[in-house]
Amino acid sequence: MPPSEPLAELSQGARRVLEAVREMVIPDCEVHPSVLLRAVRDDGSRGAEILEAHVSPADFERDLAWLIDTHESAGDDYLGRVLTEARVAARMLGRQQEIGTEHLLAGVMLSTPELARRWEGRGFSVERVLGSRVARESGSHAAIDVEPDLHLVVAPVAESGAAARIMDAAANRCREGLRVVEDFARFTLDDPLLTESLKGIRHELAETLTMLGADDWIRFRDTPGDVGTSISTASERVRPSLDSLVQANCKRVEESLRTLEEFGKLQHPRAAARIESLRYRFYTVEQNLAARRAVGDRLGDARLYLLLTDRLCPNGVGPVAQGSLAGGVDVIQLREKDMNDQRRLTLAKAVREWARSAGKLFIVNDRPDLAALVDADGVHLGQDDLPVAAARRIVGSKALIGVSTHSIEQARRAIGEGADYLGVGPVFASTTKEFSDFAGLEFVRQAASEVRLPWFAIGGISTGNLPQVQEAGATRVAVSSAICGAENPQGAARALAGALTGR
Repeated sequence: MPPSEPLAELSQGARRVLEAVREMVIPDCEVHPSVLLRAVRDDGSRGAEILEAHVSPADFERDLAWLIDTHESAGDDYLGRVLTEARVAARMLGRQQEIGTEHLLAGVMLSTPELARRWEGRGFSVERVLGSRVARESGSHAAIDVEPDLHLVVAPVAESGAAARIMDAAANRCREGLRVVEDFARFTLDDPLLTESLKGIRHELAETLTMLGADDWIRFRDTPGDVGTSISTASERVRPSLDSLVQANCKRVEESLRTLEEFGKLQHPRAAARIESLRYRFYTVEQNLAARRAVGDRLGDARLYLLLTDRLCPNGVGPVAQGSLAGGVDVIQLREKDMNDQRRLTLAKAVREWARSAGKLFIVNDRPDLAALVDADGVHLGQDDLPVAAARRIVGSKALIGVSTHSIEQARRAIGEGADYLGVGPVFASTTKEFSDFAGLEFVRQAASEVRLPWFAIGGISTGNLPQVQEAGATRVAVSSAICGAENPQGAARALAGALTGR
């Protein structure tokens, strides 16, 4: 088959994808599945739409990292095999032999069966992309010869040796800083989500440095002649705390990424744009790290969280609030859905003073404006309330923001958006809120396995079923009726707090 024939079959989107692949891969090297998938996703055409509909951004980054870790080589002529499967898929669907980006996506899945099985486990299959007939009939065709110039050129090393030295030094600083921060997230925070985010950034940085020709920079390295190696400050040699160590390495990563981005513009604008994206992603990681450190001090020992609602307190809000605080409640949230704003404001001020006098935290449900007005310790948001970023602009940087979550996907999203703590549930049926579905104890187990941000199991929890919740992995719970409806709120709080703390 003439080498030009495959290219004649490509749609404009598929041509853009292969052009992007050309820019990412070292000459004479085979294309890796992760490179082709990222090019499809970044193109924004039909293949990207299908990916975004079935694979979340976080899962996509995890899947690429998994591919890089488990598939050192995709085998001989991987790109040719992908194009073969894509062409067969296009013909079967009557596309008059034009290969689109959706067919390239199917070709990757059919040529990488381990990835296809991984996605099928989440309900995303080739059948979803193209239809069952393609999946059954593909897989037995001779590989297309890829046009020689698809075996790919990388942007030339900057003509200036000085520019190469600058980028080499920045790349080294960035990789070193990323590793320090990742080790902190992994071993100190024991946080799988942050660790995975950092690992994804590190892997994508490696891909992007290859686009920039980083392997050639080392030839220009001149450590003995680098005037910077003999210049240091006293602060560089001392880290007074773990926080200062993490902050210093976060800044090292960000500054290095900026240097790589700016000098990258001289030789490879597409790579520079990817580094800019990495820089913004790392800003979010830094924000989450800062939140973890700050929240750890304020919620570190909090175990019992009360949702206070006037109509559920037959003994009155005041006696319940003050009695529960005396009995061991650590956080008290005012949760009033139907009360008018004037009365709600008056009640919020009173509860804030009771909590503050007891040295406990006071949270307002749903209303960041009211939380800011009464100087509450924070606000709690539901899935249909304001996003975390919008609430943060109202309550300020020091206030806590909690988010109710009903699935592990919602929990991951809330963490990524900057939540300080989570509600995890509903675990059981509740008298305070109606749900058609219950996340149940399985969600509690998932949160215990994955979430390192403070989180409180919520929904129908009482002293009777608390052992089940604890067995599932919860160490903090939020309750309402179990205390509000009790004849002795202080005693009910004391019993729950004692069960949670083992006292």
